[in-house]
Amino acid sequence: MKMLFYRYGSICEDDIIKTFEEFGIEIIEYDREVYDKRFPVEREVLEIAELLDGNNILFVFSINFFPYLSEIAKIYKIRYVTWVVDSPVLELYTKEIKNDNNRIFIFDRQLKEEIAKYNEKCVFHLPLGARVEEKEKIFEEKRKFKHEISFVGSLYTEKNPISLYEKNIPDFYRGYLAGISDMQEWCYGTYMIDQIVDDDFVLKIKKYMNEFEDVNKYEYLTDRIIFTQYYMGAAVTAKERVDTFKMLSKKFNVDLYTLSDTSCLPKVNNCGQAKTKTQMPRIFYESKININTTSKAIRTGVPLRVFDILSCKGFVLSNYQTEVLELFPQGEALDVYVSLENLEEKIEYYMLHEKERNEIAENGYEFLKKNYSMAKQLTKMLAIAFDI
Repeated sequence: MKMLFYRYGSICEDDIIKTFEEFGIEIIEYDREVYDKRFPVEREVLEIAELLDGNNILFVFSINFFPYLSEIAKIYKIRYVTWVVDSPVLELYTKEIKNDNNRIFIFDRQLKEEIAKYNEKCVFHLPLGARVEEKEKIFEEKRKFKHEISFVGSLYTEKNPISLYEKNIPDFYRGYLAGISDMQEWCYGTYMIDQIVDDDFVLKIKKYMNEFEDVNKYEYLTDRIIFTQYYMGAAVTAKERVDTFKMLSKKFNVDLYTLSDTSCLPKVNNCGQAKTKTQMPRIFYESKININTTSKAIRTGVPLRVFDILSCKGFVLSNYQTEVLELFPQGEALDVYVSLENLEEKIEYYMLHEKERNEIAENGYEFLKKNYSMAKQLTKMLAIAFDI
């Protein structure tokens, strides 16, 4: 069995490739975009077509949805299997979403429900997973990192487009946006912005944002979806992460591995970028508490970071997400917080209860191995994709 694996540089591609290879699948990789982000799509199409012509390919696979891959696979009468691991993914709102050769797996249930209305029989919900095999060696090695509280990732301050246009927005609208952000910041379990912001408001605010995303490139995308999920999602995420670590750093030793500007967090220790394969697993394993603050655009799903930490036998303290508690037993595999005050209380507790903290980390690792290994999740995917 052969598959064409389209790569663009997602952090989880290597683990998925290793797992497919263990299944006995022969993988032909196309990785032009990894090395050349400006390579014309038209030429990519031709190169991919050559690979399909010269090989007996059963299906095309990618992380996240690429409309032209769906179209190419449709022409060759093969299936296009994709696992959506981010949110928002604007390409999900293109007409190619309706192709009947698609098998689209989405990690966030609410996003799945929204996209499934365009192609109900070909869109599925599938939580993420993680490999543990390559990480087991770190448990025996000498410790290199010693962190009380750590966070690996962006603060989203550089991913917040609204901040670029704030000076252009009139005070009234700016105040309204600030009020929405304040309301959503610590509201877990529901994304109220979807209900509060209507088309009329977006139309009014859009004229102050010079480079507002062009929805005409996506047949089913609206200005409201762009604004609520892309613009506001990033703005509230940035606010929450800055406020979270500003508060925690007043009382605890907080280490951030980030390329974001942390000048607004003078008491935080910015450790710079962590190397994905060699440093991140050790940081997760050797930190007493790993904080997960989920991007607000992920409305119900469990982000990849939670699986990454658990696969390294790290202790996870995550914000509440609907699917976190559906997938993992609270207080046994990980723990969750529901407010900033609750986060502080739980950090104080777990810093004083090392035995319990380590037991949860161990249990979380074993629970993930049993229930959400990459092999188990990809087996589910292939069974659904090929009606096995």
